Amino acid sequence: MKRAAVILGALSLGILSLSTLGIAVWAEAQNSGQSAQQNPPAAGQAAPTQGATTGPAAKRPLQFKTTPEQDAWKAADANTDAAALEKASDDFAAKFPDSEARVLLYKHAMRIYQSANNAEKTEAMGRKVLGFDADDPEALVIVAEVIAERTRDSDIDKDQRFAEAIPMAQKATQTVDTDLSVPANTPQEKIDEYKSFLRSSAYSSLGTIEYKKENYPAAQENFQKSIDAFPSSPDPSVVLRLALALDKQGKYPDALKVANRAVELTQDNTAIGTPARHERDRLQQLTGGAAPAPPQSPPKN
Repeated sequence: MKRAAVILGALSLGILSLSTLGIAVWAEAQNSGQSAQQNPPAAGQAAPTQGATTGPAAKRPLQFKTTPEQDAWKAADANTDAAALEKASDDFAAKFPDSEARVLLYKHAMRIYQSANNAEKTEAMGRKVLGFDADDPEALVIVAEVIAERTRDSDIDKDQRFAEAIPMAQKATQTVDTDLSVPANTPQEKIDEYKSFLRSSAYSSLGTIEYKKENYPAAQENFQKSIDAFPSSPDPSVVLRLALALDKQGKYPDALKVANRAVELTQDNTAIGTPARHERDRLQQLTGGAAPAPPQSPPKN
């Protein structure tokens, strides 16, 4: 499956943030079976059985306690405008402070804000989710990604934010196997695909943070893990960032191979394709693959 681009921010490299396949995979999973997230069992009903798994069992679907709670949740969840959904979620949480379904509304709002490229609100909704469930892998990945992409060298709280995002991303690589809520009867291949995406996203955020900290060997390691976690659908932006991390270490031949791969994955005159071709051309000059030219510094974050 091709990655669906959702821009949360851009590095000064000129590279878009990690594409977020999660919304696309999640939406497709909704069509694979009755959603355990978007349609929790009614009050008094047993939770539906999750689809067969090959690894640790997914988290059980959340349940309503009363019919009024269920009706109020349906009304709140029907909002398609992000701001209206956020307010409805706050109202629902205030009226039903013990409801398990609160987290579903905030996750819904998080996804809508993410689709709208509203990084600040995406992070805020993600933090609301983590306030209810600190192990939720989707919220961990998304909040870590926003921090990784949006934090700049000039931010006075840069170190604090990076120190917060790193354990979030690391934790997500673990809880994706134990705390992922999925629609009931979702095919196992869709669950595995989403898990692979989340792991890939987590490692990409770790790589981005290390790159911004100028720890290029660690950035290289994490970008490679990101690619390896989802080999069937490598993210061109991550491939390009891996090339840049190698470039920063003076590993020009290796960087050129990776830059060529980034070019293969993209088209010219696109957000990733253009810088990928610039990086390839630069590395060709440095390695003798093109007419000599004065060395240029690789893009600096």
